[in-house]
Amino acid sequence: MVIGFKDAAKLFGISIIACCAAFVCTLFLSYNVDLAAIKSEITMESEAALYNAQVLMGRVVAGVSGGCLVITSVVMLLFYVKNYVSSHGKELGILKAIGYSEAKISKHFWVFGLPVLVGCALGFAVGYFYLPTFYQKQAPNLPALTPKFHLSLAFSLIGAPTAVFIAISTLFAYLKLKSPVLDLLREKQRYKVKIGKDGKEGEPFLKDLRGVTLKSRKPLVFFVAFSAFCFSAMVQMSFSMNELASETFAVMVLSIGLILAFVTLLLSLSSVVFGNAKTIAMMRVFGYDDKTCSRYILGAYRPISYVGFALGTAYQYGLLRLMVSVVFAEIGNVPKYAFDFGRCLITLALFVVTYETVTFLYSLKIKRISVKSIMSE
Repeated sequence: MVIGFKDAAKLFGISIIACCAAFVCTLFLSYNVDLAAIKSEITMESEAALYNAQVLMGRVVAGVSGGCLVITSVVMLLFYVKNYVSSHGKELGILKAIGYSEAKISKHFWVFGLPVLVGCALGFAVGYFYLPTFYQKQAPNLPALTPKFHLSLAFSLIGAPTAVFIAISTLFAYLKLKSPVLDLLREKQRYKVKIGKDGKEGEPFLKDLRGVTLKSRKPLVFFVAFSAFCFSAMVQMSFSMNELASETFAVMVLSIGLILAFVTLLLSLSSVVFGNAKTIAMMRVFGYDDKTCSRYILGAYRPISYVGFALGTAYQYGLLRLMVSVVFAEIGNVPKYAFDFGRCLITLALFVVTYETVTFLYSLKIKRISVKSIMSE
């Protein structure tokens, strides 16, 4: 067997994202399904307006949040499959050389769908047991809702995503294994980089190195930006949810956002340090100190994180404006929503402290990279 369960277990980041996606979708999709069962009991005009708003909100939150998390999971899965093929190129190349076809090898990549199965099952289970509390907090003015188990919903949130991710992992692995055998044996990289090509003022090598670091591992750019996006959007959104929705909803949004932000950031920076270990070793050989290595390797992603923060700010503002102006347009006594610059600055300060602390901790890992061990590979 080419891939073991231990390799799939390393994809715990996908499990966490899948768990959050399943949890959110379980709450709001179950809520919509069970709301439909009490539609005939709603006779008052005010209740009807609240009912329609709740149904629309469930669709918006499940669609937007769930869709965003699914896209992130797909990108992360493709990154791990590509990384596995690159780091195990010699073994895979030998298998191809002795007659194994791409299809026969790639079918073993089905195990990369197991983290999705575990995450979705856990998220669905937690969401299902939280439904009674969620129903009570979400719409206390509507007729009482009784949570019901919906088999079709369970399949849609557990079985279907697992099958799709298994198909994606095996198909993408099949395409990556189309590389010539010699390229796999040499673990040849597909990207082309040029360092120090222009000889401009200052430090051309280091300036170009920063760009090369970003271009050589583009998925990590997405992950760093996404972690900042989650932190910015969910923290600011949780502030507003205390006024627009409920404290329970605010805590849920904040918890999911921070989990996604930290998991994605830790995984991406770990990959940055590990993936650039040889580059860091060469920089040390040429006399660069650890601070310089950290500045131009880890520091290359700092502007990306602030772009992600800005996008998260715009996203949460747009989503909340949509909910207030469209979803709750017919509901009375809904507080007006406007962009809060004070909360934005507080969130930015928290993000800067958090991001720089995590970056500093990973810069300490650079100090532990042994030049001898890297050069002996």
